[in-house]
Amino acid sequence: MSEEDTTAFKLRRAGGRGPALVLCEHASNAIPARYHGLGLHETDRQSHAVWDPGALALAERLSAALDAPLVAGTVSRLVYDLNRPPEAASAMPVKTESVDVPGNIALSEAERAQRTRDIYAPFCTAVTETIAARKTLGTPFALITVHSFTPSWFGAPRAVEIGILHDDDTRLADRMLDEARRLPGRRIARNDPYGPADGVTHSLKLHGITNNLPNVMIEVRNDLLADETGIEMIAGELLTLLRPALAGLGLTETDNA
Repeated sequence: MSEEDTTAFKLRRAGGRGPALVLCEHASNAIPARYHGLGLHETDRQSHAVWDPGALALAERLSAALDAPLVAGTVSRLVYDLNRPPEAASAMPVKTESVDVPGNIALSEAERAQRTRDIYAPFCTAVTETIAARKTLGTPFALITVHSFTPSWFGAPRAVEIGILHDDDTRLADRMLDEARRLPGRRIARNDPYGPADGVTHSLKLHGITNNLPNVMIEVRNDLLADETGIEMIAGELLTLLRPALAGLGLTETDNA
């Protein structure tokens, strides 16, 4: 496999041989012209409702440090949320927090199916093919998904700074949380600010649990990712958790990582 850019995803470090595969589903705020901006106000086009600010830059740093392939979405999550199954209303939401999405109101089944074919299916195929390619190497690896979240939700501040999220498979999350003692000043929590009940573990279940890959979803408060300095700092802190956690599961880094 080689690096690839499409209208639905981009693939980086396809030949990575490290102990992980990294996904960033909400990497982009791009809305293809055919969707006419979804009818959003211009201020909303740049908001966290449309994407996860800072998540892609963070995912790229983790991918480079771990010599891990990276599959990232290239379309706004309001067009299609790649961390939701097609049957979920939240895959193409009509509202998120206080942001209305006029272009998603009263979508027909045909329109929903078209977006699924255009955006969700190619992304999932890219992930599936990357997993298959990695498995041919014969070295075990984990699935890591990278997200960011807003410091307040419906006006309520969020104290947590880094969320370590999981579904039924807790292997990697447990070990990362055990390592949290290495970052005593950082507010780190399990399944916070979201958890399985919020429907946010779709990628973990579909691509991780189904393939028996240790898996974790990392959520970082986006004010910590506002500039290059912050992104580098958080990447370093996450690697402080990830590297011993991965090693503890027998997932070792390559010499050129």
